Amino acid sequence: MDVISGRQKAGLVIAALLSPVNVASAFFPTPDGEEGPPFAVLVLGTILGVVGLVGVVIARRTGSRAAFRVTAGAPVINAIAALPAFFVDVPAGIKLAVAISVVITVLGIVLMFSSARRPVAVLD
Repeated sequence: MDVISGRQKAGLVIAALLSPVNVASAFFPTPDGEEGPPFAVLVLGTILGVVGLVGVVIARRTGSRAAFRVTAGAPVINAIAALPAFFVDVPAGIKLAVAISVVITVLGIVLMFSSARRPVAVLD
């Protein structure tokens, strides 16, 4: 078991907060006639949300590097799946929501993989 730093815990918290939002996505599909993500993207988000939640629990309990990688991989794939929103004609609010989601995902990943600060010996 590896020791989890405070930054890594913060990254796990961010992943834990993003995952339930993704889990719920397939249960609220885009209504007919409105613009939004295709249903397949919503289902992918739901699956990745479940994987992310399971990964957070395992990473928090064990400190396993593999669990951290899986926990990080789920929101990264979800963010990549959301990127086409920037290249199609959708309302600015959707683009803003995707941008905020991507920034929060990147922040969580950076925190999850940051190492603990260790004092450096001064050799004078």
